Amino acid sequence: MNLFTILFLIGLGTSIIVQWFLVLRHIKHISGNRQKVPEDFSDKIPIEAHQKAADYTQAKVKTGLVELIIGSIFLLLWTIAGGLQYLDSLWRSLSLSEIWTGTGFILSVFAIMAILDLPMSIFRTFKLEQSFGFNKMTPKIFIMDIVKNAIVGLIIGTPLILLVLWIMENSGNFWWVYVWITWLGFSLLMMWAYPAFIAPLFNKFRPLENEELRTRIENLLTRNGFKSQGIFVMDGSTRSTHGNAYFTGLGANKRIVFFDTLIDELSYDEIEAVLAHELGHFKCNHIRKRIAVLGTIFLIGLAILGWLINESWFYNGLGVDQPSTYMALVLFIIASPAFTFFLQPMFSSISRQHEFEADDFAADQAQTDNLITALVNLYRENANTLTPDPLYSAFHDSHPPAPIRIAHLKSKFA
Repeated sequence: MNLFTILFLIGLGTSIIVQWFLVLRHIKHISGNRQKVPEDFSDKIPIEAHQKAADYTQAKVKTGLVELIIGSIFLLLWTIAGGLQYLDSLWRSLSLSEIWTGTGFILSVFAIMAILDLPMSIFRTFKLEQSFGFNKMTPKIFIMDIVKNAIVGLIIGTPLILLVLWIMENSGNFWWVYVWITWLGFSLLMMWAYPAFIAPLFNKFRPLENEELRTRIENLLTRNGFKSQGIFVMDGSTRSTHGNAYFTGLGANKRIVFFDTLIDELSYDEIEAVLAHELGHFKCNHIRKRIAVLGTIFLIGLAILGWLINESWFYNGLGVDQPSTYMALVLFIIASPAFTFFLQPMFSSISRQHEFEADDFAADQAQTDNLITALVNLYRENANTLTPDPLYSAFHDSHPPAPIRIAHLKSKFA
C-alpha cells in the first residue's frame, strides 16, 4: 500500500462520512417539519401533499445512501482488490492491438458497471417511484430502454474511444490538449444531434397542437429573438407522472419540449411563465457559461492525467500492475470523484445563481405570480420537499429551496 492508496482511501472515506452526515441532517430536518406546511404555502399545498413530499424525499435520500455504500464497495473491488487488473489480463490474453484491447476493456468496464447498477435501478423504478404513485414504466419499456441505451452507447462510444486512444498513443506529451479538443467537439455535436436523432429513439415527440398556447409561446419567443425548430410535447407520461419542460439542441436544431404531464398540470399563463424561465437560461448565456466551466475543468483534469499517466505509483496505488493509456483513463474516471467531491458546493452555488437569474428574466417576461403558482404546482405534483436542510441543500441542490425561491420572486412585487 503506497501513499496514493492511503490518500485515495482517505478521500473516499471522507466523502462517504460527509454525505452520510448531510443525509442524516436532511432527514431530521424534513421529519421535524413534516407536520406543518410552511406558512407561505399553507393556502396552496395541503398537508397530505406536504407529508407525501417529506416521505418521498426521505425515501430517495435513504436509497441514495444505500447506493453510495454499494458504489464505494464496487469501486474498491475494481481498484485495490484487483478487479480492473483481472479484466485487463483477460483482454490482453486475446492478443489484440493495444487500441482495440483498450476499447474492449473500457466498453466492458462500463457494461459491467451498468449491469451491477441494474438491481438498484429496478428498485428505484418499480419500488420507490411506484410506491409514491409516480412510476408509469412497464417492464417492457424498462428492458427496451436498456437495450436501446446499450446499442446507442456501442454505436457512439466505440469510435469515440478508438479515436481518443489513438490520440493518446500518437500525439506525444501534449496528447491531452488534442483529447480535450475532441471531447469539446463531440459534446457540441451531441448537443446538436440529440434532439433530432437520439431522443426520438426513447420518446415520442409531437408538435404542440393547441393553437392558443402555441401562439402565446411563439409570441414570447419572437419578443426575445429566439428561433427554434418547433414546439413539441413529449410522452413523459409513459414513464412517469413527473412534469417538466426544457430547451434542447444547438444551432438550427434547437427545440422546445414540454412533458405531456406538464401540459395537463398547469394553466396557459403558468406554462408561459415556466417557458420564460427556461428561455432565461439561454438569454443569460447560462448554457455557454456552463460549457466554459466544464470545458475548463475537463482541460485541467486531462492535464493532470497527462502527468499521472507516466507515474507508476498512480497505477500501483489503485491496484494495477501494468500501466497503459486506457487503464490510466479508466482509473482517472472512476477514482477522481473521491478527490473532487468537495467541488460540489461550488457547482451547486453557480447553478442556483443561474436559477435566480432565469427567474428574474421570467418575472420580466410574464406576470411574476404566474411563475410562483406554476412553481408551487410543480413542487406539489412532483413531491419536492418544501423544507430541505439548509446545509444539505447548499451542498447538493442545483435549484434554490422552495421558500427562498418563492420569497425571491415575491420581492419582485415590492
